[in-house]
Amino acid sequence: MSDPVRTCDGPGCENPASVHLTQVVDNKISVQFLCESCAEAKGISEKPDWEVSDFLAKLSDPGAPTGAAAAGKSCSSCNLTFDRFRERGRLGCPQCYTTFEPSLRRLLKRIHGANQHVGKVYLPPDGGAAAVGRRLDGLRRRLQHAVEVEDFERAAVLRDQIRDLEPAGS
Repeated sequence: MSDPVRTCDGPGCENPASVHLTQVVDNKISVQFLCESCAEAKGISEKPDWEVSDFLAKLSDPGAPTGAAAAGKSCSSCNLTFDRFRERGRLGCPQCYTTFEPSLRRLLKRIHGANQHVGKVYLPPDGGAAAVGRRLDGLRRRLQHAVEVEDFERAAVLRDQIRDLEPAGS
């Protein structure tokens, strides 16, 4: 099923929204969905007027190895040079991270203020919860069967097992 098309939040505007604007001011979050016209009226462009490669080139520290030492290096796996990385804005392969590590650390520190991740962490879905859910489903089916055949002793044991597995408040 596809998502419905959002309309613009601009005053009196019914055009389809193509820009998602999230602003945080004084620890309050506001979210707006705007069409191109309303976004432009607010001074917002859908596409940045800068390239990633230009941004990275401007951030490079001329005194750091990004100039002399890194400029002569190339990745042993994909042959990408650091200068080519600065032009493209993308590394060529996983080995590039090792090859250009000192320069990348400086670059990341300048962009993010740190060279270690300090933000949100992706937590994959708990595989254990899915296994518990499957176990509960099986126990409930067995409980239903035990009640149907009037095996109440077995039903009581299954009921207790289900209570032990169910999260509190279920």
